[in-house]
Amino acid sequence: MAHLLIVEARFYDHLNDLLVEGAKAAIEAAGHTHETITVPGALEVPGAIALAAESETFDAYVALGVVIRGETYHFEIVAGESARGIMQLTMDGLPIGNGILTTENEAQALTRARPAEGDKGGGAANAALAMLALKDRFIA
Repeated sequence: MAHLLIVEARFYDHLNDLLVEGAKAAIEAAGHTHETITVPGALEVPGAIALAAESETFDAYVALGVVIRGETYHFEIVAGESARGIMQLTMDGLPIGNGILTTENEAQALTRARPAEGDKGGGAANAALAMLALKDRFIA
């Protein structure tokens, strides 16, 4: 049984609730356990995962959050840098499922976040579990 850490960027509460719901359901359906921590925004997610990895408490990680395009360049920085940080950690060998949504508007985010529709939280949890299985296969 694996123990996963869900790291959620708690910026849009109602959207994050949906992502976390989907992630927890997927992890539990696969017979694993989880803990959840909250960080202020998507830029903090990779750092939180890196810190948690130092504890060697978790087998895999699920990154969740929502970044909605606004009127400034800030969207590109947050979306790109959070993805870059998560990808670097993945390349360093951490099994991570990236469920940070980057959308044009709230309607797109809702469609992707709802477990009965896009279920991107559940998808990110399943991706983390798939990466963990690959790690176990190749590094065991």
